[in-house]
Amino acid sequence: MSDVLAQSVAVLGCRPGVAGGVCFLEDQVVLHAVGAGCVQLHLRQKWHKFMPGIEKTRGVQAMAISPDRRYLAAAETVADQPVLTVYDLSSVPVRRRRTLSAAELPARIAVSLAFSPNCQYLAAATAPPQGRLTYWLWEKQRLLAAVRLEAPGSSVCQVSFSPQDNTQVCITGNGFFKLFKYCERTLKQMNLEKGMPQNYLCHTWLSKEEVICGTDTGKLILFETGDLLWKTSVEYRKPHRELEEDATTTEYECCSVGSSGNDGSQQDSLPQISAIAAYSKGFACSSSPGIVLLFEKTRGKELYEESQEIWLPKDRFSSDPKKSGKQDIICICFSPSEETMVVNTQKNQLYMFSMLPTDFMKERIAYFKYLTFPLHSASITGLDICLWKSILATCSLDRSVRIWNYQTNTLELYKEYWEEAYSVSLHPTGLFCLVGFSDKLRFISLLYEDMHVFKELAVIKCRECSFSNRGHLFAAVNENVIEIYSSITFENINNLKGHSGKIRSVKWSADDAKFISCDTHGAVYEWNLTTGERETECVLKSCRYSSIDLSSDAKVILAVGSDQTLKEISASSIQHEVPAFGVVYTAVAVSHSGHMVFVGTSLGTIRAMKYPLPLTTDFNEYQAHAGAVTKMSITNDDQFLLTASEDGSIFIWKVYEKGGGRMKWQKEVEHAEEVLIMRSDIKEKSQAMLDLQIRVKELQTENYYQLSLKDMYYNEKIKELEDNFTQEISSLKTKHQNLQAEKENQELQHQLQVSELMDKQAREMEKLASDSNQKLLMENEKYQELDEKSQKMQEEYEKQLHSLEESKSKAVKELTEYYEEKLNEKSVLLKETEEDMRQQLRAHEEIKKQIYEDEDQEITEIKIKYERQLWEEKESNMQLKGEIGVMNKRLNSLQKELKERNRYIEEMKLAQQKLQRIIKSLEEDILALKKEIQERTDTIQDKEKHIYDLKKKNQELEKCKFVLDHRIAELKKLIEARGNDIKTMKKQIYEMEGELERFHKESTQLKLNITQLQQKLKATDNEMHRERQKKQNMEALIKRFKADLHNCAGFIQEPKKLKNGICELYTKYVQESDLEEIEIAQKDLQPECMRQREYLERNLAALKKKLVKNQETHRGAYMHIMQENMSLIKEINDLRQELKAALTQLHDLESTLKLIKKREATQDTAPSREPLPSPAVLRLNAEKENEKIIEMQQLEIQYLRNQIQEKGQSPAVQPLLAGNLPELNLEGSHKTQQQ
Repeated sequence: MSDVLAQSVAVLGCRPGVAGGVCFLEDQVVLHAVGAGCVQLHLRQKWHKFMPGIEKTRGVQAMAISPDRRYLAAAETVADQPVLTVYDLSSVPVRRRRTLSAAELPARIAVSLAFSPNCQYLAAATAPPQGRLTYWLWEKQRLLAAVRLEAPGSSVCQVSFSPQDNTQVCITGNGFFKLFKYCERTLKQMNLEKGMPQNYLCHTWLSKEEVICGTDTGKLILFETGDLLWKTSVEYRKPHRELEEDATTTEYECCSVGSSGNDGSQQDSLPQISAIAAYSKGFACSSSPGIVLLFEKTRGKELYEESQEIWLPKDRFSSDPKKSGKQDIICICFSPSEETMVVNTQKNQLYMFSMLPTDFMKERIAYFKYLTFPLHSASITGLDICLWKSILATCSLDRSVRIWNYQTNTLELYKEYWEEAYSVSLHPTGLFCLVGFSDKLRFISLLYEDMHVFKELAVIKCRECSFSNRGHLFAAVNENVIEIYSSITFENINNLKGHSGKIRSVKWSADDAKFISCDTHGAVYEWNLTTGERETECVLKSCRYSSIDLSSDAKVILAVGSDQTLKEISASSIQHEVPAFGVVYTAVAVSHSGHMVFVGTSLGTIRAMKYPLPLTTDFNEYQAHAGAVTKMSITNDDQFLLTASEDGSIFIWKVYEKGGGRMKWQKEVEHAEEVLIMRSDIKEKSQAMLDLQIRVKELQTENYYQLSLKDMYYNEKIKELEDNFTQEISSLKTKHQNLQAEKENQELQHQLQVSELMDKQAREMEKLASDSNQKLLMENEKYQELDEKSQKMQEEYEKQLHSLEESKSKAVKELTEYYEEKLNEKSVLLKETEEDMRQQLRAHEEIKKQIYEDEDQEITEIKIKYERQLWEEKESNMQLKGEIGVMNKRLNSLQKELKERNRYIEEMKLAQQKLQRIIKSLEEDILALKKEIQERTDTIQDKEKHIYDLKKKNQELEKCKFVLDHRIAELKKLIEARGNDIKTMKKQIYEMEGELERFHKESTQLKLNITQLQQKLKATDNEMHRERQKKQNMEALIKRFKADLHNCAGFIQEPKKLKNGICELYTKYVQESDLEEIEIAQKDLQPECMRQREYLERNLAALKKKLVKNQETHRGAYMHIMQENMSLIKEINDLRQELKAALTQLHDLESTLKLIKKREATQDTAPSREPLPSPAVLRLNAEKENEKIIEMQQLEIQYLRNQIQEKGQSPAVQPLLAGNLPELNLEGSHKTQQQ
């Protein structure tokens, strides 16, 4: 192992597209995926702790944290193979606990993970198609169950455990929502999917049985045990007006064609719930780009109600500020105390929001703030440091340039442009930087709060640029040419030409005397800047160089490329090669002391090794980035290593020796604190300060004046309140004295009652005590007698057992002696004959066994008898003990009753106090009610007076009403008669409309008949055409036949040839089938033609008759309608004359009413002259309504007349009324048939 060590101090970045990519370990510690692992970030102390993944990992795809915040599950890929690992977060450092794999499952990466509530089980889901849900006992690395998921196409799916059930799992995706229960080593589905399938993008558990899901159409669906409980849809939300207004007023320096099309499409898109998370009051979800909605539980029909909108903040340094508010939120998480909410967006940004109680949430709309600062969202293409300051400059394909402080781990400056940035270089002073964009190379001044473009150079797609160490020159790469400029005059001093490939890296020597470059065609050149010529060169065409660096003495060039080696080049040749052991080196950096070399690989790892380079694997390798390392640099004091990668992350490493100390530097570096600022900015800020100072003075004077007014107002109020309170205090004192007197009387009564109750209780207690003592004495005597009996019984049984054992031993001895004598006798007999001996032995053994069995049976029977007796005695003893226990329980119950009575007495005292308080409050209420009664009696008297005045006025008005009612009745009679006439007119009009409809139907039928006849005529024309064609064919045939006959006529003098020619003509033109057809056709043709001709003539005659009849009927109907119209017009004119007469009568009535009102005004001397609605006015209103009714009826009559005229002029009716039907060309068709 190498003596050089590196430790990650800070990680600046966030990995995109990780399921569950952000979570809380503690209230102030956030864990999120970055690079090839995860990082812990403390929100207050701002420290970072990086947790690397498995060796050669390509990054985390999905992660989940256990409910106790102790374990982390991560789905990673190593060499295109998925790996599922569980890490122990409680250990220091974090170590890998388990690695899960199953041979029977296909190798697919998990897209969602979840821990069970007890942290023992882990659920993992792979994406459809061919997706699977797996259920693991991860501590034992055992797969318990697996279920296949079938869904159309690849889609997002999410898995989670019930918060209180370790065996219940929920999984959602495109077209499925499933609840599984682990039972008997299988996952069984609990719910049945109903209705149309939805594309569920996310879900979360709200309780043990409730799951809420979000769809791609903006719907929130709540399920309870798999059944639909509640459903709502969320509208697409656009950014708030303040964001858009601020964005339009701000002007930026850089303007070019940007990515505005994506934002427009997002605005027009439908809402979709991209993320959802639950908390104690409800849940949070993201329904549109850049917004999180908080929903809280309610008690109404709507189970959850929207309570707050939280928007992403605008980015004032962005080229398009609206874009910052339109990021899709992919993950939401809450801290354990629910004081902080953190979200992750698809552009690798992290935002936080401080949750407050609802009482303090006065504004409905709130805004997030960055968790730390804006991060890169695309590959980092450039990285550089400076000499004077501890800052680091980076640029990225996300069109941004950022200035970081690697000591404080903060972002100092940041700005987005319209073009992609490919390279960056810091001036040694740290006040300027070079940035190579896709269109130009820009010299930028680093101001206090902004970046100002000072100069633009026409260098397109500058992939590499670098300031000299003294800062007086800078180099810019233009394809395969290196252009050297003065950083003071910006003049092009020299152009270094000679590279055939694209230049990938350039480097200045420490004294700026040498300049080195490398390209993709394997060339490494050392240039002389004064002449512009190459001094040394080393070309290896098999290697595509990607990075170079110089040793501290500038004699050795270290280069890396595509051939998996680290090369030492000096004197135009490769002196030494160190293999990479199966990895491609992409970046190299040499320390200024010359003792350390750091290399970045294509896998994102960092290797640290000593210099001179080792031949073996003597290096330390660190997991860092998830993509290839693009740039790396070491600070001038060799304290920090800075690396950047294609995954958009930046790592800051501290460099150590093996003993534990840092690398020592010759001099302590003092960093400058100077900052540039524009004169216009200073003027604006000074002017703003002056304006604010003036405003502060104005506000102070205004506040002083308002405070003085308030003091005056409140002093007056205090005086009024003091007077009121003094009066109330005096009245309350008198009440208090009265209540105290009542209280003393009640206390005396209660004391007497309590003393009586205490005496009664004492007597009862004495009686109970004497009774209980007597009972206890009796029970004790019984218990002692029973104890004596039980002892005597035990002694007797023990004696009997002893005597039985002695008798048993004696019997056994006697039997043994007896049988021994017998055995001796039999042994003598056995000696005589062997056969008798065997028989005797067998018989003896059998007898012996029987005897032993009999003795054992007797002994067992005796034991059973005595054991039964003992058991009965013990049961009797137990019964006695039970009775004693019952008596003890009775005593305890009596004691408890005494305690309960004491408590009851105390409760009665408390209730008495409460009743006294209630009495006081009721007395106060009685006084208040008496006051209200007096006030109401006064108001009733006032209202009665007012009612009396109104009654008088009503009597006068009723007199006028009687006169006008008589006139109204007469007019109503006239209106009713005319209304009846109008009704009869309407009926006639409806009947006329029916007749018109019938005429229309008949005309349509006639049209259909005409069309049918026309079709028949067309068919006959077609047949005639065919016949003509046949005729032409026959004429042609006849002509040919004539020609052939003419030829045959030439052989009249030669009969044989003439005969042969006629035979050929016969065979050529005559066939037997033709003859037969001609004969048949001639027979059938003439009668058929005659029959068809007669049929057509009959049809034509019938149609002509029908047309004549229809024309006559239509003419009669039209004349009838015209006569009715004339009569209706006459009646309408009569009605108009009657209306004019009615209007004149109304005018006369109005004039009489005005005269009556003038008389009443002169006679009325009362002070209150309020205009009341009189019956005359009401009558006028009724007459106006009648006029409106008549006008409406007139309009209806006019509308009907117009309809009748339109129908009379329509083309369908015109030919019938006029009698001008189109004539049929019957003669022409008849001629064609004859031909």
